[in-house]
Amino acid sequence: MTNKETYKTICKQYKGVPIFQQYWWMDAVCKEWDVAITYNGDKVSGVWPYAIERKGNVSLRRNQFLSAYCGPHVFFPHDLKQSKRDNFEHEAITALLGKMPAAKVWHLSLQPGLKQAGLFKGAGFDVQVKQTFLMDLREETDAVFAKLNEDYRRNIRKAEAELTISDEPQCLLQLYGFLKATLQGKDVQLYYSEAQMQRLFAACIANNSTSLWVARKGDAVQAIVWEVWDDGCAYYLAGAKNPAEKDNRAMTALLWHAIKAAIQMGKKVFDFEGSMDVGVEKFFRNFGAERELYLTIQKNDSLLWKLKEKIKG
Repeated sequence: MTNKETYKTICKQYKGVPIFQQYWWMDAVCKEWDVAITYNGDKVSGVWPYAIERKGNVSLRRNQFLSAYCGPHVFFPHDLKQSKRDNFEHEAITALLGKMPAAKVWHLSLQPGLKQAGLFKGAGFDVQVKQTFLMDLREETDAVFAKLNEDYRRNIRKAEAELTISDEPQCLLQLYGFLKATLQGKDVQLYYSEAQMQRLFAACIANNSTSLWVARKGDAVQAIVWEVWDDGCAYYLAGAKNPAEKDNRAMTALLWHAIKAAIQMGKKVFDFEGSMDVGVEKFFRNFGAERELYLTIQKNDSLLWKLKEKIKG
């Protein structure tokens, strides 16, 4: 059995593999990929799926489109003492790094909760941090709602009287158009195609891991939010307002609807996939979620890529 075939079995047998590292997600976002696997005795201790990517003669390790986090994932034994978790994680990731093929350029955002900064620094990576916002869903819906900013709660109540929200997969390309228009207004290009988006969405549908929430006022679409989930967490993957409409409450109402759906599914956390953009950060923060830092690791041993980054910067 190849590593990828073994990994498919692992994903089905072991709970907790984040959605962005699931074998079917990798199939959807990568032209080619493989995985490093380590064991503790006869049990899997860690996995690290990675895209095999080259630009010219430069080999790359980086997040693929719409994949917020990647990197290693550690399976802790159920009976492992809390005091030994850090050492276990350190050993598993060290072993995984030893199995990862060389690449000239690395730029990966790791999943929240993985804090082995010293390990990656010692392995020659430049280690930095980004932020997201995580909402704890292990409470009653009313208690979660009470954490929202008062203005948000007021806007959501008004929106509930004016908008209808439903799961409408057929609106995916409409979302793509909204996203493209929003970014063009900021002089930024959307970095993935309609076909890529459709392929990933089809994979999420096939694996019962997504909803496309659409807010309408009458027949007019006001905004769309794409939500995905894995065993324990739901994620705000993408979303945008209709540039032709002026309802400023629709996105707030849609995100709250996605959070409620996650609570009903029994998810423990809602991840806003937070931004370093000041305006977006404020929008997410006012939902009452907790700020969480996560690691990014970078390495660049390519003179060609260094020149490209310098020109781009």
